Amino acid sequence: MFKKNYRRFITVLAVASLFVTDLYAQDGLGVGAIVGEPSGVSVKYWIDKNNAFDAAFAWSLADNSPFQIHADYLIHGASLIGNSSDAKGRLPWYCGIGGRIKNINNESHFGVRAPFGVTYLLSEVPVDIFGEITPVLDVKPTINVNWNGALGIRYYFK
Repeated sequence: MFKKNYRRFITVLAVASLFVTDLYAQDGLGVGAIVGEPSGVSVKYWIDKNNAFDAAFAWSLADNSPFQIHADYLIHGASLIGNSSDAKGRLPWYCGIGGRIKNINNESHFGVRAPFGVTYLLSEVPVDIFGEITPVLDVKPTINVNWNGALGIRYYFK
C-alpha cells in the first residue's frame, strides 16, 4: 500500500512540475534531518538562486549499513506553487548528480546518485522541507542499481 501511494505522490509532483514558472531560494547553509532511506543529518548550501550542493551523513536501514555519506550537485527548476512575492513560500523541483559511499558488512560500496525531488522553501522563516527519490548506480565492488527515498527538513543559517 505504501509503495502504491508513494508512486502516486511522485507522479503527481512530476506532472505538476510541467505547469510552473517561478523560483525562490533560501540563502546560505542549511542543516537538518533526513528520514527514510537513508536517515541522518542533511546539509545544503545554495550557490545561487538555482544551484546548490547537498550532502547527508546517514544510516541505511535497508541493508544493515552502519554508515553512508552522499553528496550531490542540484539544479532547481520552476516553483510548483506561488508566483508572487506575497506567497507563503515556493515549491521548486530539483534534479542533480552526485556520489555515495557506504559500508556493508565491512566492505566499501561506491555509487553514483541522480536525485529528483521537491523542496518547500518557506518565505517567512529560513526553513525548507523536502522529499526526494534517487536512483543509485553502485559501481564498486559490483555493479548494482539501488534506490534511495527520503523526506527532510533544514534550518538555514545566514
